[in-house]
Amino acid sequence: MKQDMILICDLGGDENSALARAVRALGVYSEVHPHDITPDELAALPNVKGIIFNRSGAVVEPGSALTESGIPALDICGMPSESELEAFVFKKCGCEANWNMDNFISDQIELMRSQIGSGRVILALSGGVDSSVVAALLIRAIGDRLTCVHVNHGLLRKGEPEQVVRVFREELGADLIYVDAVDRFLTKLEGVDDPEKKRKIIGKEFIDVFAEEAHKLDGIEFLAQGTIYPDIVESGTKTGKAVKAHHNVGGLPEDLNFKLVEPLKYLFKDEVRACGKALGLPDSMVYRQPFPGPGLGVRCLGAITRDRLEAVRESDAILREEFAAAGLEGKVWQYFTLVPDYRSVGVKNNARCFEWPVIIRAVNTVDAMTAEIARIDWDVLQKITARILKEVKGVNRVCYDLSPKPTGTIEWE
Repeated sequence: MKQDMILICDLGGDENSALARAVRALGVYSEVHPHDITPDELAALPNVKGIIFNRSGAVVEPGSALTESGIPALDICGMPSESELEAFVFKKCGCEANWNMDNFISDQIELMRSQIGSGRVILALSGGVDSSVVAALLIRAIGDRLTCVHVNHGLLRKGEPEQVVRVFREELGADLIYVDAVDRFLTKLEGVDDPEKKRKIIGKEFIDVFAEEAHKLDGIEFLAQGTIYPDIVESGTKTGKAVKAHHNVGGLPEDLNFKLVEPLKYLFKDEVRACGKALGLPDSMVYRQPFPGPGLGVRCLGAITRDRLEAVRESDAILREEFAAAGLEGKVWQYFTLVPDYRSVGVKNNARCFEWPVIIRAVNTVDAMTAEIARIDWDVLQKITARILKEVKGVNRVCYDLSPKPTGTIEWE
């Protein structure tokens, strides 16, 4: 189904993504494109019914391909009122409100089938929101011609590897390769206490494991990725507004020579979650909290040991269970536990003990640039503390981190 599109011209302002989201909220598809798009590039875009020039913070002027296109245009300075936007989109441009998840899923399935043909696709399935939704889409599009590789590096939360296997292999019938690489990763990480070195080791080892599995397979032509629209927008445009580099693969070896399949690359995060819901993925996967790429490796502070890593995993599971029981799931943006590499004196069973503390971190934020501490009911914190001290081996203290961002960061490492 051809959906109408409103093009947001990137003139270097800061609100292009917000404008695109506002148009999509009206049920009309929208994308951000550079100010100097060529006539051929513009002609290749499907069903462009209108152009919005956001002059707020502009550093360049729009090119002639846009100004001379004859397509209805709206000049604004910052965010328009909703009524002004509605009048432009529906009355002046004549758009239909046909942007929704059912249509998106149908369109992407058709596009992927056309791109992939009779080929085969490989996907690194972490169990995170983006890769899970890509997998579900591809299973609908090409079935068992998708091979998912789930690498268990031992740094996932309690029950996550089992959930990935259950949902994708048993419930969705995916061709799933499960790689138990726990010993391999933890051996490489032994004695490494520098956070950046830990991240690099985990990232490189993941790429090596994935490449080894890919080389075992015949006929793989395509690599699927969970790239989403903020990755592209934040990578910067010709106006020099880069926020971060776009690096979803993280440097896969060139000899793999895959063509990319990126069905989510024009979706925002909340739209990815809506897509996952429409595809029937469980809420526990769709609404999974933000989770660092190195996983629990950056929450087992300092050099990772198996016993402290297990203390992080078990205490985190208790925290998540009790937040859910208290109705806090979905109300607090992110919450987790950490176990540092030092011990303190305590008393257990009427005897001296020398064990680790568990630190609880719970924050609320809009954009992750700043964060406030979640105000958790004292009774909830006491219950969590009692369970951790009773159920988690090697722990004799529980602390609650009250530091906002800034000065603290959300993660500790």
